[in-house]
Amino acid sequence: MKLSHFSFDLPDELLAEHPAEHRDESRLMVLNREKQTIEHKQFKDIIDYFDEGDVMIMNDTKVFPARLYGNKEKTGARIEVFLLRELNQDQRLWDVLVDPARKIRIGNKLYFGEDETLVAEVIDNTTSRGRTLRFLYDGSYNDFRTKLTMLGETPLPKYIKREVEPEDEDRYQTIYAKNEGAVAAPTAGLHFSKHLLKRLEIKGVKTAEVTLHVGLGTFNPVEVEDLSKHKMDSEEIVITQQAADIVNHGIETKRRVCAVGTTSMRTVESSVSSNGRLNEFEGWTNKFIFPPYDFSIANAMITNFHTPKSTLLMMVSAFAGHDFMKKAYEEAVKEKYKFYSYGDAMLII
Repeated sequence: MKLSHFSFDLPDELLAEHPAEHRDESRLMVLNREKQTIEHKQFKDIIDYFDEGDVMIMNDTKVFPARLYGNKEKTGARIEVFLLRELNQDQRLWDVLVDPARKIRIGNKLYFGEDETLVAEVIDNTTSRGRTLRFLYDGSYNDFRTKLTMLGETPLPKYIKREVEPEDEDRYQTIYAKNEGAVAAPTAGLHFSKHLLKRLEIKGVKTAEVTLHVGLGTFNPVEVEDLSKHKMDSEEIVITQQAADIVNHGIETKRRVCAVGTTSMRTVESSVSSNGRLNEFEGWTNKFIFPPYDFSIANAMITNFHTPKSTLLMMVSAFAGHDFMKKAYEEAVKEKYKFYSYGDAMLII
């Protein structure tokens, strides 16, 4: 398939600027692949599609406040710095994106905070917007990380044009987030409330927690018509033996095994044994899933509505079937479902 197969017109008013008032009251579109049917529900109705012994695979990564604003030395120009990943703890080296990038060159210094006690020096160019920064800070590593957290803000996606609000700190985080390292939330999980998780647990639905620290790999645009030539940025993943055991038991007992989000799906598909079971793994993945693709682990998936031409949409297409996915998206636009991070959800069974 080609990049142009994943283009569609998305009206601006369907971009979700704010989350639903209650996490589990977003709208839910249910796609049944076997019957080729589409149902319209509320997210909390998801419990009706799962039974005792079924498994949900959840990404427990935690978003850190990755967006900082600094001032360039001499000119005082305001520069946005988006922290991507820590390269060296001792030297306080970070991979970042800067905006506007044309103003930032090797050797420039950026000052952060009103007291300017945190300074960063640009030591390398990585991509057109990418830079390597060395942070200069008088204090322990823990104090440095505390300072970053204090100065940073919730990294809401760029399409959200409003200012960050206090509630975003809580709402742009899944309620089961625990391992800090993501620069964006695994958004399918944002729809789960504590109450809904408790109801699923009482019903006997198992949860397997895996980790994928969401980075640029998830969001980098595809710019080549031939999808096989697109290279994903690597993202860090962890699959424990305990999670693998829960998932494999679900597979062996022919239960519904549901990946909550594209990040969970990519994580488990990155560590599959020759007999179609999930392996324990800790490392990096740059797996890019696009049609046609045979999925080994999950037989159900929860996801949000994604951007045209995105790697996320391509994975959903591979799982749902391209024609069925197109039909569902046409229906979503017609029925005014909300798209992207704070948007509505889809269950594919």
